[in-house]
Amino acid sequence: MLKKSIGFALLGLLASMSLEAADLKIGFVNVARLLEKAPQAEKAKKELEREFAPRDKKLVAEQKEIKSMEEKLAKDAAVMSDSERQKIDKEIISRKREAKRLQDEFREDFNLRRNEELTQLQKEIFEAIQSLAKDENFDLLLTDGVVFASDSIDVTGKVEKKLEDSFKR
Repeated sequence: MLKKSIGFALLGLLASMSLEAADLKIGFVNVARLLEKAPQAEKAKKELEREFAPRDKKLVAEQKEIKSMEEKLAKDAAVMSDSERQKIDKEIISRKREAKRLQDEFREDFNLRRNEELTQLQKEIFEAIQSLAKDENFDLLLTDGVVFASDSIDVTGKVEKKLEDSFKR
């Protein structure tokens, strides 16, 4: 008898909780998709390409020049004097060392700028999510760590629209 009354009490409690939960407005935002498809992300990507393309071209040209020197040394080594061969070999080693230093510097600079752009984009996405939550009276908007979200609660498209609208301004 006691088990039945506890069971009915639990059933009643669960039923009342589900009625309260039905009034909650919950949504899901796929932040990874926004980081990839938002117009701000595309602009940041193009900006980084524009900013770093000249340095990248110089690095590629230097690598080609070093390779050309190595091929010339391999091809002509038999007809070169020892001192000439050593001179070219030292120059190749020196240029490789400098190219590696420049490549490392390039990578560090690029990563710093990319992180700056990513931080700014994440801030804009967060603001758009909060704005949508307030505008549409959401009780809860979830992002990362969600295993499944049905299309009916996925509001990523709405956040993307807000980002597009703020981008056009």
